[in-house]
Amino acid sequence: MSTLNRPKSPHTPTAIKKGEKEDSIWEKFSTLGRKRGTREVKKLQEEGKYAIDSPGSPNQFDIPPEDYALREHEQRAVIDPQSINDPEMLKLQRILIDWINDELAEQRIIVQQLDEDMYDGQVLHKLWEKLTGKKLDVPEVTQSEQGQHEKLNIVLKAVNHTLGFHQKIPKWSVASVHSKNIVAILHLLVALVRHFRAPVRLPENVFVTVVIAEKNAGVLNAQKFQEQITSEYDDLGMRCEKDAFDTLIDCAPDKLAVVKKSLITFVNKHLAKLNFEINDLNTDFRDGVYLCLLMGLLGGFFVPLHEFHLTPQDVDQMVSNVAFAFDLMQDVGLPKPKARPEDIVNMDLKSTLRVLYSLFSTFKEFA
Repeated sequence: MSTLNRPKSPHTPTAIKKGEKEDSIWEKFSTLGRKRGTREVKKLQEEGKYAIDSPGSPNQFDIPPEDYALREHEQRAVIDPQSINDPEMLKLQRILIDWINDELAEQRIIVQQLDEDMYDGQVLHKLWEKLTGKKLDVPEVTQSEQGQHEKLNIVLKAVNHTLGFHQKIPKWSVASVHSKNIVAILHLLVALVRHFRAPVRLPENVFVTVVIAEKNAGVLNAQKFQEQITSEYDDLGMRCEKDAFDTLIDCAPDKLAVVKKSLITFVNKHLAKLNFEINDLNTDFRDGVYLCLLMGLLGGFFVPLHEFHLTPQDVDQMVSNVAFAFDLMQDVGLPKPKARPEDIVNMDLKSTLRVLYSLFSTFKEFA
């Protein structure tokens, strides 16, 4: 557990000592009722285990019986303990824990378990402030569950904004993090590592097996799927696939000039419809305005001006614009750009070229 204080679980009542007053007749009736309820719960647990361990499911899962106690039409995701204990999964958790502890060493915060130490938002709050250099106006310590939810909601909003989740829904939420969902917490921390280019090497292609159980008409049904936590990245956190632009920039600067000229011509043919023109791929796209307008022209739709900052005043607004343009790209069926919005704002030429070439390859017939 981390060194931050947390509300303790209530103590379990002690057993009745010898010589104390025996249960009344009404208490005995109550005990009989509880025994009957126990039989019903046991039956429900057996139904759940049969649903998951039936011949239709080739792999059996050693999952606690309490996870089968579902209400009608209720759905629950259960993580296969075997995948949680996979060596690569354990390695990923250990690297993330060490990274957090290194970042927060000056504050004497020590994380030992990700699910137990990250769920209430206190460590995440300090980590976000350390990584961004900003301050968040939230209580330092929250003891009540409601207070934890409120604080976590504020912290996650700040984190999501930093990570560029302005339109798309992230793979974590207040409910999943506070319920100690380790898959959601891992997705969140991996996203932070990638975004801030943390000097750590995460194990690649880590998967976890998740079982989705649902009760319909009194019968439990279960399906399993593989959830990918990490992909393939280089030492700086970027995807490691090499493409033509690496070769152009590193080995063929003369050909690079031709490609840049072709992209500028392509872009200006469309922006001319709005009486705009660009001259420098590096600087003219960094605020995201032309990128948003270009997506509307290529996609054949109007981009409402209130959806982005037409005259961005700071870097955050520029990042927001580029992130919004990336969302528009995915809305028209393009794959998610490999670059980060910050890469475009920071005038990373390779990232800008890759984004524009993706548009050129898709819409060149309409040029």
